[in-house]
Amino acid sequence: MTRRIALSVLALITAILVLAVVPLGLLMTEREQTSFRDEAAAKARAIASAAEEHLSDRKSDAPARALVEEAHERGDCATVYDSAGHELLSTSCSDVAEDDSAGLVSSVLAHPDTRVLQDDQWLTTAVPIGDASDPVGVAVLSRAADPLHDRILAMWGWLTLIAVGALGTAVLMSVLLARWVGRPLRVLDDAAQQLGEGTLDARAPDAEGPQEVRRLAATFNTMAARTEALVHGHRAVVADVSHQLRTPLAALRLRLDLLAADAEGDTATELADAQGEIARLSRLVDGMLAVARAEHAVPRPVQVRVDRLVAERVAAWEPVADAGRVRLVAECRPGLLAFLGKGDLEQVLDNLVANALDAVPEGGQVLITGKRQAGTVQLRVVDNGPGMTRAARDSAFRRFGNHEASGTGLGLAIVHRLVTANGGTAELLDTPGGGLTVALTLPEPRRGRDRSGGRAQRGGPAASDT
Repeated sequence: MTRRIALSVLALITAILVLAVVPLGLLMTEREQTSFRDEAAAKARAIASAAEEHLSDRKSDAPARALVEEAHERGDCATVYDSAGHELLSTSCSDVAEDDSAGLVSSVLAHPDTRVLQDDQWLTTAVPIGDASDPVGVAVLSRAADPLHDRILAMWGWLTLIAVGALGTAVLMSVLLARWVGRPLRVLDDAAQQLGEGTLDARAPDAEGPQEVRRLAATFNTMAARTEALVHGHRAVVADVSHQLRTPLAALRLRLDLLAADAEGDTATELADAQGEIARLSRLVDGMLAVARAEHAVPRPVQVRVDRLVAERVAAWEPVADAGRVRLVAECRPGLLAFLGKGDLEQVLDNLVANALDAVPEGGQVLITGKRQAGTVQLRVVDNGPGMTRAARDSAFRRFGNHEASGTGLGLAIVHRLVTANGGTAELLDTPGGGLTVALTLPEPRRGRDRSGGRAQRGGPAASDT
């Protein structure tokens, strides 16, 4: 923003200066030249008037000689010619071409009128002496053009200095203005990024910058405060529901266990079925609570070693895989780094591995692969189980959307929420040869992000949610 504003102001001021200073300079240059020519012509006419008294009235040539000597003292060259073109009074000026003066005198005697001849070095003015119709001589005054050039050069120098000073002042003011406007916007952008990454108490200062930016910062702070209150409120509701539901379910399960210990026959069978329903209800409550936490949680991404975390989860699930006679394999390239909320990738892997182990028959395989591609981490969980139909895949990421699921139907919804909340994507694909492939695209750490490391604590395998 600072650069754009500075360049815009600079272009505007440059255009104004070009349109104002250049015509002004040309006008002042023309005025200096006109003034220089008029002054030379006035001096030449003065000499011509004094010489006319000598040539026409036969008076003394002293006044004319005094003016010629005065011109010589100023650095000018003055010469008085009679009607025949002979020199009567003259100053020694070897720099002025005699041929040019002679031609100028002849022209004035032939056509009585003031003549001006100018080149880069001299300005020569020839004035007829006496009657305009019958001149008795010619007065010629040559003046060096160097003083004129010096004045014009000095004038353009001052104009250039003023223009450069105006441009410098404009650039300085535009930079200060851009920073005054841009600094609070950058702070607001940083606060918005922190809020988006999970720092719910992030706020932007609303006492700096223009009034519009201050209002925007105040609106953002109000929004951030409401978001923080809403998230904390949802978390409190989730915690209360978790406590209120799990306690009676645990008590009911305990009582059924006590009754089943003394029951026989059909009663024992009914109690066993009731215990199964209670266990299923407990899993459903746990799944609903997990979905609620995932939906209302705002992740605070950290750097995560994907290859190490995958190896840990595979080691944790190997006993379960061995018990079902399923081969669990991990093939991740070393050094893979992702930028995710702490603990999110563990939940994703636990749900996906649990689903795959439930779906794969004995002798099957579950393969977890990971690689870096186009600035992202591509993580896949591949199984050779029965797979899913197209309709089931289209609705699998919705809560209870998979009617083919043997569990609660919430595991893939949790996976989708956790992955997308961290800026990634999740997709269900057919495995070549049969089975299901869950393809995850995870963001890599970028510059400026938290690089404090992200190896989450090791935990045991979670129960399957699908």
